[in-house]
Amino acid sequence: MKKVEIVLSFGEEKLEALEYSLRKERSSVQKKMNEALQNLYAQAVPEAVREYLDRKDAPARERPRRPPRQRGTEKPACAGSNGSDGP
Repeated sequence: MKKVEIVLSFGEEKLEALEYSLRKERSSVQKKMNEALQNLYAQAVPEAVREYLDRKDAPARERPRRPPRQRGTEKPACAGSNGSDGP
């Protein structure tokens, strides 16, 4: 699925303070905003729509292919036999 960029405005000093606090938690504004957006999506979009989009976005499963048949490797039914018992 194609990704789009979301642009938000926020106070510069507030953002710096937020980034500082999140670094202590080994996180980032980007990670937290992504989590919040995923939660909002799960809460606001009906499950049937989410499932449809998930199926649409998933790569098509390929069936395992059989190896091609090799021709000419079959043994003749009477190989080496001329029908006589003696020399």
